[in-house]
Amino acid sequence: MRQHKDSCGIAGMFNVTDAAHKIYLSLHALQHRGQESAGIVTSVFDEAGGRKVMPSHKGPGLVLDVFADASIFETTLFGTSGIGHNRYSTSGASNNATNIQPFRVHYRDGNLALAHNGNISNAREIRNSFIERGTLFSSTSDSELILHLIAQSTRRKQIDKIVDAVSQLEGAFSLVILTDNELIAVRDPNGFRPLALGRLDGPAGSDTGYCVASETCAFDLIGAKYVRDIEPGEVLVIDDNGCATENFHSIHLARNHGVSQCVFEYVYFSRPDSKIFGEMVDKVRRKLGKELAHDAPVPSVPDDAERPIVISVPDSSNTATLGYVSECEKLGNRCRYEIGLIRNHYVGRTFIAPGQAAREQRVRTKFNTVAGVLKDRIVVMVDDSIVRGTTARQLVRMVRAAGAREVHFRVSSPPVVSPCFYGMDFPTHDELLANRFDGDIEAMATWLEVDTLAYLTIDGMMRAVRAANESKLGYCDACFSKNYPVPVEHMTMKDENEW
Repeated sequence: MRQHKDSCGIAGMFNVTDAAHKIYLSLHALQHRGQESAGIVTSVFDEAGGRKVMPSHKGPGLVLDVFADASIFETTLFGTSGIGHNRYSTSGASNNATNIQPFRVHYRDGNLALAHNGNISNAREIRNSFIERGTLFSSTSDSELILHLIAQSTRRKQIDKIVDAVSQLEGAFSLVILTDNELIAVRDPNGFRPLALGRLDGPAGSDTGYCVASETCAFDLIGAKYVRDIEPGEVLVIDDNGCATENFHSIHLARNHGVSQCVFEYVYFSRPDSKIFGEMVDKVRRKLGKELAHDAPVPSVPDDAERPIVISVPDSSNTATLGYVSECEKLGNRCRYEIGLIRNHYVGRTFIAPGQAAREQRVRTKFNTVAGVLKDRIVVMVDDSIVRGTTARQLVRMVRAAGAREVHFRVSSPPVVSPCFYGMDFPTHDELLANRFDGDIEAMATWLEVDTLAYLTIDGMMRAVRAANESKLGYCDACFSKNYPVPVEHMTMKDENEW
């Protein structure tokens, strides 16, 4: 449900006309990955100063709000290269302006800017080592640690310093790094978070530009062509030589824990029109829905009875629901897809809802029922996941209030039983619905006030992912299985006072 919160979105451009505006559009496409803040940094030659500079604009809020003044692109964000970031905080206080990315510094090798999607699991150890050396910090974000590792590296070349820095990190990190002459894309050796390379073909006779983004939906909005994924553990250097020859320099980090791409990106986080980990999200979600139909079909009814209706909890479960309905019908379980819940897309995260009554009102501002569809019907609700369950229960109550005769709940992923330490912000272990009831499905169904509750199994989920995606690379399912592929420091690092 909506209680888990999105990881960040990152984008970068190199040798692209009007780079900042295209980054802005990319961030707009990636808005679902973070709504707390947004920022863009570009690289430009300052003729008056005779050197490269990196102008920046960032602030709290949605992309449309942060860049509401269009003159920013004409007066500040010049250049043909730049990076951008949408933030949802998994590390560092969300209300601290110093945590808004991209981070930008000037050091002995020139200018450097960085945007990070993920969570560094050994951040406390790294930070403590810096504190002992007297290092000063300007933020509470684990992303700042990467800048210090680069600046204090003893390697001679800048790219070697960057490789040295990221080699010391554990956990999840997809990065875009902007230098005075390069755009560098980095994906951690486990490949937890998605990151893709695209190409922007300019007018005839002009040079080809390249772009990097968390998801390919960003490419669609700016007319870029998907080239390939940044590989797990790859450090890809995009520079003038590479653009001219279409042959970029790549360095590969050591893989100490194998590859474990986040399966929750397919379940919930990524947009269905994106291609991540080598496959379209829509295709994988439909497979998840079909597997769910085998594990937990719709209730059986007599041939002369009205068919149950199946509704999705919009929007992330829409395509899984379509797969579920089609497979139920194929298996002989009569049902019909209907739109029974409508989502209001204009409710922002700034809506203040203190107290239980206000929280319930907030759900009503985001969702409404279609009473004519639900009245006197057997209703099967399909959602992508349940975390705390508070929103699910409120939606069930709304569906019953609209006149549903029965309400059954189906979930196109397994029960969430563990927090994530690789860039997804789940609640603590004890707050998760499945843990509050020790995995007792019937007890959870009673609390949710549904007639029946059923989940997709872990095996079913992985069958769906592997059936849809030909990639042989591994996946992380720690939030469902408690099997963490990389050692973690068991803290969320959300409170800046913890530092």
